[in-house]
Amino acid sequence: MTDDTSALITTDPEILGGKPVIAGTRISVQLILEKLRDGWSIQDLLEDYPYLTREQIIAAIAYAASAMGWPRAS
Repeated sequence: MTDDTSALITTDPEILGGKPVIAGTRISVQLILEKLRDGWSIQDLLEDYPYLTREQIIAAIAYAASAMGWPRAS
């Protein structure tokens, strides 16, 4: 989507039907957003999914914001 997220967020029709996922995982951007919506913190995500990084979670949020057409914060 953006240069910042292209290496961290990927889509592949063979993985989760082409949903955007954290690169190298089957963790979808949608799952990250749903967990955050449900009150999880980034720290909660990192503890439950120890193979994820803070940078990957932030990239998922940025990807979703970009997909919605929101301008990038400076």
